[in-house]
Amino acid sequence: MRYRVIATVREVKENCPIYRSGDKIVFEDFCAKSSESKDICIHALVGTSTLLSAFLRGTSAKDLGIGIEPDRGYVQCPDPGPPYTKGGTVIFELKRQIIA
Repeated sequence: MRYRVIATVREVKENCPIYRSGDKIVFEDFCAKSSESKDICIHALVGTSTLLSAFLRGTSAKDLGIGIEPDRGYVQCPDPGPPYTKGGTVIFELKRQIIA
């Protein structure tokens, strides 16, 4: 079975130079297929990739500890924001869909 995961920015805490609320990244077959923001932040990608990889392979969000529904979970980038960095953290909602 193949899956598509749509990562939607639900919240931006402090300042993120890349993402705004509502931005989306689409993942299929372990590839980022599209991004509304045109850039994909390496901090966000690296910080969520292990969970995203298992989610794309069919592991339930509930079993991964990132949600209460099997096909919807939440992850955040590892940037702590001020006073530690000039950035901020972004919370992504992951929705999984079966594709043909």
